[in-house]
Amino acid sequence: MTKARIVKGVGGNYVILVDGELLQGRLRGKLRKTKIRPSVGDYVELSVDPEGNSMIEKILPRKNALLRPVIANVDCAIIVFALKSPDPHLNLLDRFLVMSAVRGIDAIICLNKGDLVSDEETEKMADIYRQAGYQVLVTSAKSETGIVKLREVLRDRISVFAGPSGVGKSSLLNAVQEGLALRTGEVSEKTQRGKHTTRHTELLLLNGGGAVADTPGFSALDLADLDSHDIQMGYPEMVALAGACRFNDCLHRTEPGCAVRGAIDPVRYGNYLLLLDETMNKRRY
Repeated sequence: MTKARIVKGVGGNYVILVDGELLQGRLRGKLRKTKIRPSVGDYVELSVDPEGNSMIEKILPRKNALLRPVIANVDCAIIVFALKSPDPHLNLLDRFLVMSAVRGIDAIICLNKGDLVSDEETEKMADIYRQAGYQVLVTSAKSETGIVKLREVLRDRISVFAGPSGVGKSSLLNAVQEGLALRTGEVSEKTQRGKHTTRHTELLLLNGGGAVADTPGFSALDLADLDSHDIQMGYPEMVALAGACRFNDCLHRTEPGCAVRGAIDPVRYGNYLLLLDETMNKRRY
């Protein structure tokens, strides 16, 4: 058996990376009968039948998995938001950070379209998240600002590009590596939302090592299955202060002796309260 990795899967046909070579493969019949399907990013055991066809025999255990986008064994999430066109939605950004933390995936924030706003405005937003403990990249696919740094971050890792539509994920990937030829979409002036230009999750192999997944865009992330501890995982600056709270189960809302309330960025704190209330209300029903 040969260990391989799923790069793409459409309609029961899979593109598989084996020792630097891309092969076409299908599931062995016994796997099809179980209705178990591999995801992009899965490690699998591969065999070759007498006719030379590559067959997936077994799906190996995952270290993590995302359902939206559907991908497994991710090292890093590049969470892309535009500084303008569309305007940044920080509550949605915090949702992505929470989901990355819960899945055990290192999150790096990429603020794109830096050419559309002033340096002062850019740094003001970047500082909110740098002070929270996140690595923040400021990029512009148009002017190629920050592209060299982005390439360094992607090297030798399996990364997922995530974020709402229209923020420039595909344009950034085109700037990272010439020849990817990813489709890009315009942002609607009326709705300030981008058109979906990516139809399937696919690992895109990088010349410098590693791979990235360009994924379909989203407008929402469901937090219904999370609890208050999960929400706090997306706020590392909060976790760092929580040990000084009077109560171990402090939710940092109205509890006396809270060390967090008033000590972190008000935008982040406001988003935390919204996400916490949403999660707690959903779990009641």
